[in-house]
Amino acid sequence: MPDTLALAPKQISDVLERAIARYKTEVTVQEVGEVIECGDGIARVKGLPNCLSEEMLEFPGGVYGVALNLERDNVGVMILGDFTKVEEGQIVKRTGRVLSTPVGEALLGRVVNALGQPIDGKGPIQTELYRPVESRAPSVIERQPVKEPVQTGLKAIDAMIPIGRGQRELIIGDRQTGKTAICLDTIINQKGGDLICIYVAIGQKKSTVVSVVETLQKYGAMDYTIVVSATASDPAPMQFVAPYAGCAMGEYFRDNGRHALIIYDDLSKHAVAYRQVSLLLRRPPGREAFPGDIFNLHSRLLERAAKLKDDAPKYNPVYPQGGGTLTALPIIETQEGDFSAYIPTNVISITDGQIYLESDLFYAGVRPAVSVGLSVSRVGGNAQTKAMKKIAGPLRLSLAQYRELAAFAQLSSDLDKNTKAQLDRGQKMTELLKQPQFQPMPVEDEVAVIWAATNGYLDEVPVAAIHRYEKEFLQFLKSKYSATMQALRQRRELTEDITSGLKKAAEEFQTIFAGK
Repeated sequence: MPDTLALAPKQISDVLERAIARYKTEVTVQEVGEVIECGDGIARVKGLPNCLSEEMLEFPGGVYGVALNLERDNVGVMILGDFTKVEEGQIVKRTGRVLSTPVGEALLGRVVNALGQPIDGKGPIQTELYRPVESRAPSVIERQPVKEPVQTGLKAIDAMIPIGRGQRELIIGDRQTGKTAICLDTIINQKGGDLICIYVAIGQKKSTVVSVVETLQKYGAMDYTIVVSATASDPAPMQFVAPYAGCAMGEYFRDNGRHALIIYDDLSKHAVAYRQVSLLLRRPPGREAFPGDIFNLHSRLLERAAKLKDDAPKYNPVYPQGGGTLTALPIIETQEGDFSAYIPTNVISITDGQIYLESDLFYAGVRPAVSVGLSVSRVGGNAQTKAMKKIAGPLRLSLAQYRELAAFAQLSSDLDKNTKAQLDRGQKMTELLKQPQFQPMPVEDEVAVIWAATNGYLDEVPVAAIHRYEKEFLQFLKSKYSATMQALRQRRELTEDITSGLKKAAEEFQTIFAGK
């Protein structure tokens, strides 16, 4: 029987040639190193000669680190996450990527850690968008002047220390003086607006962060807010990365022509976390044991807040749309009112103004405890509506005269009539600027009550009755003079019609209030 499976030599050679032609050698080369030392959130790795600065490195067990120190024979790595899993002798792989965080609409309403991973128990975040946590700040030609207001809903701030979209306004004061409260009021006041809010908690107690989230949920503010949490119980590297991750989330909205507000609570603890990491990496200490690049740490973070030009993409293709803003409200906690310490002076020099909160005012019942004399906004009236700008001048003047006279009046017993009148008005202005927590006011209400005060309609009202007058006057305006209030809300300036409407309302209400 003939062998049917026999192949001709030519066929065999053809099959072999085709197999050889299709054969591809795939050699994967991975640069790996070895942990030679680890502890306290820091590891030293040898054998990564081509490692890049701030490159992500992978440790066994899914733990990642960031290369910070590139030395001759080893790499100093900051471990993100559970550093107790990292042991000497473990193999470390390069990833070729810089540290990135998830961004986008999917993060709204969520509480995430410094790496953008959810920690609120609501499941994974559905987004494929990622951004590096560190990125270049927009250049001068990509920016435009700050001219739109961020309404905080607090009379004292909106009238005298206005914050503009794209500005960096420092909130500074001792512990327990209401710094976080101002920021929460500002977030709550954005309800129904177009401002996305990001609250970054650095080194806070977990209970404090839970309380903040519960407050925002209670007032319906979590719908447009992202909370980035790196609490005191988290390792120092996580506290160091948190504000940069939060900033990257805000930049996503800024670069797409939207508006975002980011709060860093607080950068004092951020600096302490960076000092800890730097000292463990054996970087040379400087003033107050902080490393030499501590100024750069905060400047490269805060410079990313900006108002982009409408044609920003023309200058930089990174921005899909122009006109977006990122506003930063960094918080600094001082010790015993010492504003001249290292970190406070650094951040004051980087920001576009500061809101000083004084313990004495706070304990005297002036809340928000804003020191009008020491606080300043370098953007000023450019970030105010025309109506607010018009009434802010007389208000500031009255308070300045009151401060000057109050010090003088302590030394003198007999005062003339004009001095007494100025002192009396200043007292009433101070009382009017007090505001309960979590009760921000619409801008037209602020303008109406400050207008009434600066035009002398509170002169006959006792100090104890100021808040009752304010509440009832606003109710009276909204019920009987709703057209005036609507015009003020829409036009945002004190036209002749609006002023005459307010004057008529104030005079009519004066007789009603006096008769009570």
